[in-house]
Order: sequence, then structure tokens, then C-alpha cells
Amino acid sequence: MENYNDIRELFGKYLDNSISREEYDKLLHHFGRQQDNGELHQLVVDAMTEDVSAYDQLRLDEAVSRVGFRLREELQPNKTTTLRRLWPRIGVAAAVAVVIFGAGLFYIKQKSGDKAQTAVYQKDIEPAGNKAYLTLSNGKRIALDDAANGNITTQSNVRVSKTADGRLVYTAVENGSATDLPLAYNTIETPKGGRYEIMLPDGTHVWMNAGSKLKYPVSFASLKERRIELQGEAYFEVAHNKLVPFRVSSPGQTVEVLGTHFNVSAYTDEKSVKTTLLQGSVKVSQGNSPHFKLLKPGEQALLLDDGIQVSQGDAEQAVAWKNGDFVFVGEDLKTIMREVARWYDVDVEYKGSVNVKGIFSAFPRTMKLSQLLKALGANQGIHFRMEGRRVLVMP
Repeated sequence: MENYNDIRELFGKYLDNSISREEYDKLLHHFGRQQDNGELHQLVVDAMTEDVSAYDQLRLDEAVSRVGFRLREELQPNKTTTLRRLWPRIGVAAAVAVVIFGAGLFYIKQKSGDKAQTAVYQKDIEPAGNKAYLTLSNGKRIALDDAANGNITTQSNVRVSKTADGRLVYTAVENGSATDLPLAYNTIETPKGGRYEIMLPDGTHVWMNAGSKLKYPVSFASLKERRIELQGEAYFEVAHNKLVPFRVSSPGQTVEVLGTHFNVSAYTDEKSVKTTLLQGSVKVSQGNSPHFKLLKPGEQALLLDDGIQVSQGDAEQAVAWKNGDFVFVGEDLKTIMREVARWYDVDVEYKGSVNVKGIFSAFPRTMKLSQLLKALGANQGIHFRMEGRRVLVMP
């Protein structure tokens, strides 16, 4: 295993999913012994056919470091490792290392001049951008991507403003009090093809994924709880206040915290509501039931028809969308394409029987739609065609 060409051959098999269990073990143990990521970095670079930019190189370095760390962590003495356990956690990180910059190998191959394939993707679609609509308590609806930076309005002695970097921020007005004012609510919605960040009046930071909706009080000053309502997906960094609990209501469940970091995925077109805890602790309750589950960091709760199921989650995958990546760990194609449809604001149509399962891939969310479809097609043997804002999926 000391010969670089042998390692390169195994790494190539690993990337195209043709590696055997024995070869996989050899590859993992080889990298698990390394004290730096130089060799792994070179393997990834060798997979490319042209230089990468300085920005892309930084993202590549970060991804390769993640792979090396995970390999060494998983191969500690007295740890039992299996292919099933390592593949989702390490395989995804390696995939990120390969395609983290732009469209990677697949985009570069496009430049070889395949005119027939290029015609399929003539009119490209950009990834999601900073788009959202704010509905004030008086019913006024504001397109935030069109709104000028600075103060938008003042409600309940709270100033609502848009920052230069495209965030919505609520700030209490000095010498003002909202305790004697009627309770007012705002709603922020991200459309398909949109995302947004918001700073709530208590200092809680929320990242909203595409196709999501958040309803919240303009001020928490007179309230005994900080309750907001979520449809879709959002990542929360909750401002600590042990006297006023923070609660997120989503279809069928409530998540209660005092101050912590967690992700809630509650799309109505998905089979379950997922809550993944990164820091602190949360209590997840089902509907009006008195029964609940307490999560520890790294755990994930699934809201199912018969109750709440808690298991060890993959925090990195759960917040990949916030960090600018698609990360697919064993998903089926239709689940992936629902996520793609929300991010790019497209409709997906299937021609024939197509539903590949057990897909492990990772791609940057900055890719144009054509680049992502090429990468998915090359990895999974699936064929795509873009017709305006409709994507056809074919065997």
C-alpha cells in the first residue's frame, strides 16, 4: 500500500463505487495512519483536468482536511468499524472533496464539445439566491430582495431593517417598551429558489432554507415564552434565556429549548419531520401529547405516525444546506429531486420507472442546475433533460 499508483487505483474505484470491501478496508487504514492530508489532497487534484482557482482551492483544502480527520477518528484503537457505518460518514466527505469546487470533473468534461449533451442544457438555471417575502402585522407584503438596505419599518417599538449582507434584523428601539402594546406577528417566506437569514428580536439567529415559512412575534418583551411557527426547514442558533423558553412549532410537533443550535426539517411533501441537535439540549413533543423525547448533541428525532424515533444523526448532513452543500447519505432519487426542485425552483417529471436508491454524493449548492444534473447523471447513470423550468428524469 506504499505505492502511490496502487493507492490512486483504489481511490478511483472508491469514487466510482466499484471498490470491494477488502479494498475499501485497505484504503481506509492507509489514510487512517497518515498524519497529514497531503497524499489525499494530491489524489483529489489528480482527478481534475485543469487548475482550480484560489477560492476553490481553499474549499478543497477544507474538505480534504475533513476527510483525513474522519478517517483517523474512525480508525482509533478499540473502535469497531463496518462498511455500512463508515461509508455514509466518510464517503460523503470524500465526495465533497471531489466536487466541492464548481461542477468539478463533470463540468470540465462538458468543455470537450459534446454538442448533443449541451443542447439538453441550453437554458441554464441559477441556484437559490437571497429571496424572501416579509408580511407585516398590517398585511403589507414586502419583497426583501427588492427592498433597499436600512430601516424597513418600526412596529411595537421594534425596528425592522435589512442589512447590507441581506439579513433581516429586529432591534428594540431605545427607551421604547412593547409590554403595553398589542401582540403583533410578522411572517417571512422563502420561495422555491430562495433562502434568507433573520435575526429575531431576542437575538436568535435563523437561517431559512428554500420553500419555508416562519411566523413570529414582533417583540417577545411581554411574553412568557418565545414561540414561533415553522413550515419547511430552518437552522436555529437560539439566544439563551432560561426564564423564557424558546419553542418552535411545526406540523405535528413542538421543539422546546432554552438556548441551543439545532435544525428542523418540516416540509409537507416529506415523509417525516426531522429535528437534529448540534449543541445544547432540546425537548421534542408530538402534537398535544404529554410524551416527549430529550435530544443530546448529535442525535436526531424523526416524527412518525406512531411516535417520535430518536437515533444518532449526521449533524454535518443535516446542516449541509446552510453551509452551502448538497449532501446525500443513502437517499433515494425522488427525495433528492424534491430538494433539487425547491433549491432551483423547478418542476420534476419522471419518464418511465426511475427511482435509484442508496445514493451517496455531495455537491456545492453554488452549481448551476445543468452542472448538478450532469454530476448526478455521471455518478448514478441517470438521464436528465431540462425544458424551461421543468426537469425530465429518464432511465
